Amino acid sequence: MLTRKHVQFFGRVQGVFFRANTQRKARELGVTGWVRNADDGSVEAIFEGEDKTVNKLIEWCSCSIPNADVSDAKITKEEHVGEFGGFEIRR
Repeated sequence: MLTRKHVQFFGRVQGVFFRANTQRKARELGVTGWVRNADDGSVEAIFEGEDKTVNKLIEWCSCSIPNADVSDAKITKEEHVGEFGGFEIRR
């Protein structure tokens, strides 16, 4: 089943290559969407793909990025749109 999740990661997530690592892992898993730094110090992302794979990516981002320390992740499920051809880092 295809899904779309809007995720906001909180904690020590900026300045630790969080976006680059997320992009690499998303591409490896075949998840599409984007990731960017938010003005409040969090990192925001949209993930689209198979539900199981998107959940795997969220879990990986939450606990496996070197030097990051995710204290919380706000996850909002949205309607799958299929608008992305890949996964990008947004500024």
